[in-house]
Amino acid sequence: MAFHALVVDDSDGARSASVQECTTDQLPDGAVEVAVRYSSLNYKDGLAVTGEGQIIRAPLPFVPGIDLVGEVTASEVEAYSPGDMVIQTGYGLGENYWGGYAQQQRLQAKHLVPLPSGLTPQEAMIIGTAGFTAMLSVMALEHAGVTPGQGEVVVTGASGGVGSTAIALLASLGYTAVASTGSENARPYLMALGADRLIPRDDLGRGPNRPLDSARWVGAVDSVGAETLAAILSQTDRRGAVAACGLAGGPDLNTTVFPFILRGVTLAGIDSNTSPQDERRTAWQRLSTDLPHEALERMLYEVVSLADVPEASRTILDGGVRGRVVVDVQAG
Repeated sequence: MAFHALVVDDSDGARSASVQECTTDQLPDGAVEVAVRYSSLNYKDGLAVTGEGQIIRAPLPFVPGIDLVGEVTASEVEAYSPGDMVIQTGYGLGENYWGGYAQQQRLQAKHLVPLPSGLTPQEAMIIGTAGFTAMLSVMALEHAGVTPGQGEVVVTGASGGVGSTAIALLASLGYTAVASTGSENARPYLMALGADRLIPRDDLGRGPNRPLDSARWVGAVDSVGAETLAAILSQTDRRGAVAACGLAGGPDLNTTVFPFILRGVTLAGIDSNTSPQDERRTAWQRLSTDLPHEALERMLYEVVSLADVPEASRTILDGGVRGRVVVDVQAG
């Protein structure tokens, strides 16, 4: 069977990506075949498509795309039948084996989750890995005992995919969400999603004033890392929690043990790539119920075709994308 895919390859030592015709014989091993409806474009995908990052860990030619949603067309397992709608994010998709930028895909059943009845396929990819990560982060705060009404929860990188979904989820669940952003133009957008107030990115981006600063936050969802995360930790109140889910500002963390041993602060790492299956299913089900449809409708996103992905990849790496990019895989 022939289908179209966005294929990354080397030509005379130069990385390039183009839409090509492939066949099912080229697909990876897997018990479930899926006609992919939508994927999404994340920063990691941009690195893979352009070759600027060591994201692809398999031989070229290769199909990127770390997210997908689609319809089962054939299955060797009882858990899934033709016609079922399924989601996959993570587990090496688009990194170790061919990903979501293909109209047909073969996948491992243990890596799939059913598309919740409350979400359309396009909505699932508006959410994608970014929104899934946001949900895991909120669940981590809940697990650490952070509840609505205790105080403010700060969200960094608030106008991005993780941040904007986290703001909407927190507001929906009754938390007081504070958006940290470098874009004053994002104020109407973030306030519409439920942010209680905004603070400038540099408020936290300069790092901590002292190892243990005045307490400001009962919780945080941080996708920035580095000095921003160090500042948040120093400002987190007693028994508060911080969900660390990204490194947009860098991978280093220069802090002290004081927030942990003097205030009992929890630093929870969020690994959306290999999240356990039970946690994964819970998160997606909660996204279908706890993320209001009005918030999904307000979220900034654009829909592109497979052919548009190389140009959109350059844009996302240059910081020119706000919100989410959904890839209509069947559009070719």
